[in-house]
Amino acid sequence: MKNRGVGYATIFYGTGYGNGFPDESRATAELREDGEIVVYVEVSDVGSGGISVMWQIATETLKIDKNLIKVMYDNTSFVKDSGTAAASRQTYNTGNAVYDACKKLRSNLNKGLSRLNDNYINKEEIKFLYKQMKEKGIPIKTEGYFKAETSQIDMETGEGNPYWPYTFGAQKVTIEVDDETGKVDIIEVIVVNDAGKIINPTSAEGQAQGGVAMGIGYALMEEIEIEKGSIKNRNFSNYIIPTSKDVPHIDTYFVEEFEESGPYGAKGIGEPVMIPTAPAILNAIYDAVGVRMYSIPVTCDKLLLALKEKKGQVYN
Repeated sequence: MKNRGVGYATIFYGTGYGNGFPDESRATAELREDGEIVVYVEVSDVGSGGISVMWQIATETLKIDKNLIKVMYDNTSFVKDSGTAAASRQTYNTGNAVYDACKKLRSNLNKGLSRLNDNYINKEEIKFLYKQMKEKGIPIKTEGYFKAETSQIDMETGEGNPYWPYTFGAQKVTIEVDDETGKVDIIEVIVVNDAGKIINPTSAEGQAQGGVAMGIGYALMEEIEIEKGSIKNRNFSNYIIPTSKDVPHIDTYFVEEFEESGPYGAKGIGEPVMIPTAPAILNAIYDAVGVRMYSIPVTCDKLLLALKEKKGQVYN
């Protein structure tokens, strides 16, 4: 018999490394003689769309024809250290450094030609500006820097900001549990996140859906088996991860609460989206069959054993 259940979970997640570790990002923006602007920034894009986000921030800040702006990220001879692609910090931390560099260069462009306004500048105007700025001694290269602002915890009150800013999220998961086999099927997932202003909606939605897929694997499938200090399941034939058939329809919503300290109001979104999935699934299992599972992954065997224990069918 299949039993349907619904589970909810909420989270908050601190962006960046937090107290005790310098959380700094740097970027450089340079006007070139050929009429292009290059933004040098270290962005380890592991599928998050970070490079696109940096390019969007640069385009919006410089107000230059988007086809004239390039992001160079993969040559350590030119790019400066901006930290890792970790802690959901790239958009917020590194994005702020890009914003700072591009804002300074835009200011220099204005000095080079006083008639500039908020309209986007074309290639011929950029070439002319380059000559004007060189003649006037106005820097054609600017440096951007950002360091995350945190505060120590007050040991008496418990107040403080060990991270900043925070991303908030909630998920609703609908499942079906087969009480004869212990199999859990995910029917639907609804994801809601406050990640500040969403700079790239397509990438953000992809992050949310990928996070849910990871959360499903974490909750129901993925388990490292170790024997005598050696990992037994070293490949995907016996280390099971979700496939497209295991991931249901996912509805994604964003509450775009503007973050004053973020680039155009943005915060991090990478990791927070996967955190609520597993607890929401476990809550849904309890709702469906009345069994609390306290360890993951909840495999068919584990759930069947728990169901039998509930019915008093397991004897020592």
